[in-house]
Amino acid sequence: MTTSPSVPQTTSAYRHTPGRTRWVALSVLVLAILLVAVDATVLFLAIPFISQSLDPSSTQLLWIGDSYSFVLAGLLVSMGSLSDRIGRKRLLLIGTAAFGAASLLAAYAPGAGWLIAARALLGVAGATIMPSTLSLIRNLFPDDRERARAIGIWGAAATAGAAAGPLLGGLLLEHFWWGSVFLINIPIVVLLLVLGWHVLPESKDRNAGAWDLLSVGLSLVGIIGVVYAVKEAAVGNALEPAVIVAAVLGVVCLVWFVRRQLRLPVPLLDVRLFADRRFTAAALGALIALIGLAGVVFFLSQYFQLVRGYSPLQAGLADLPAFAGSVVGGLTAAYLARRFGNRITLSGGLLAMGLGLGALGWVHAETSYLLVAVAFMATGLAEGIVYALSTTIVLGSAPESKAGAASAVSETAYELGTALGIALVGSVLAAVYRSGLVLPAGVSGSAAAEAENSIGGAVHIAATLPTATGDALLDSARNAFVQGMNLAAMLAGLLLIGASVLVWALLRGTRTAGEGSGDLSADASPSELRKAA
Repeated sequence: MTTSPSVPQTTSAYRHTPGRTRWVALSVLVLAILLVAVDATVLFLAIPFISQSLDPSSTQLLWIGDSYSFVLAGLLVSMGSLSDRIGRKRLLLIGTAAFGAASLLAAYAPGAGWLIAARALLGVAGATIMPSTLSLIRNLFPDDRERARAIGIWGAAATAGAAAGPLLGGLLLEHFWWGSVFLINIPIVVLLLVLGWHVLPESKDRNAGAWDLLSVGLSLVGIIGVVYAVKEAAVGNALEPAVIVAAVLGVVCLVWFVRRQLRLPVPLLDVRLFADRRFTAAALGALIALIGLAGVVFFLSQYFQLVRGYSPLQAGLADLPAFAGSVVGGLTAAYLARRFGNRITLSGGLLAMGLGLGALGWVHAETSYLLVAVAFMATGLAEGIVYALSTTIVLGSAPESKAGAASAVSETAYELGTALGIALVGSVLAAVYRSGLVLPAGVSGSAAAEAENSIGGAVHIAATLPTATGDALLDSARNAFVQGMNLAAMLAGLLLIGASVLVWALLRGTRTAGEGSGDLSADASPSELRKAA
């Protein structure tokens, strides 16, 4: 393996790390990303059970789904920078232990508010794990091609974890209460703490400077404030005083954060990285991709269970084509980028995602599952390519000493996109559902309110009504839900197609590490790339 002389190592440990040791360390980092990825999706199939057990409002239900991602996204930049300062291995192990404790709190939550708070604590812990895994990969694999391969494996593991979440959740929900979906984190936490302590080498940026607490607060308040305002505006509360205050406060904090980073001698996040169009294109591509994908996948789990009548395990199996496609996409992203160039591969992946999501706009209750599976697999394949390649570009565009901060930008885009996707797509679906739901005679008062709150509420109320009335409510609720899901899927598809055009424009004429040798540009021809390889 060759090491680029132009990029200094942050510690001497990596200069002398044998190849086999690097790949063993990668396997431990894969275990860490599995932990976070499983938790991101294991909750999806439990939503109907949580709706019945904790009786959350529609807003609380969305917060249960996205509080984890909101907090995680708000802290990733700060924690990525902290890992550069105190050590990436140290922060990863601290975060892992905290993740286990928060999982226990979530498993035994007595109410919706408790569960939301526990999910937020899981986000805090997850924010210490995710950038540490990527920054360690950045330091373990200084060679562009090896790093691209390692990130592909890392991305495939993240997708495999996301796929395992619904399957494990479905198995547990067949036999246990909904809180059991969080307890599957505990064995992974224990294994990761033991292996990580013995296998992972430590690394840090020895010239990182002090950790600026004001910048930490500004980034956290700014991201959460803006995302909260967007979320509430999407459900028609844009003119509410609290929403206006959150929006203004969030924007002011983010502007202040950027200005402060430009003045600090050692910033928490070097915002000048965004002057590189490769960096910006990759971060925006990942963000928009997840906005479109996350919300649709989140509500398809409810579609499978509450519209098609699948059991939790059947719904988990129904999600598999998307995740299987993502694993393949992540593993082949590096090859495709070398063969066709980053510009064609990344923008093409976004376009394919848009078409796949848009196809779900024509799904109804009686649609053949085979058609849904094909659209799912194509979308997942494209998502795996986009996720792995955008991460590779972000890390390759940043100095190695800032690996933690650069990793945090990539993961912030991923988690912020997930949170916004659930909020925005969910808000569109909820609005269409409420407007399309027709309550049969005899359903009024608190029963009507619960049925209008969510399709899970309608299913619960229908079970308490006379057969004819209950069937009429179920038919109306399922039709309204499918209409909302169709519109949300088509809007998500259009968003992804727009992102493809944006990335194509941003990457025009740029040079990106890992596409080949020499000075090949991002839009070099396939024949030039083959010669260089």
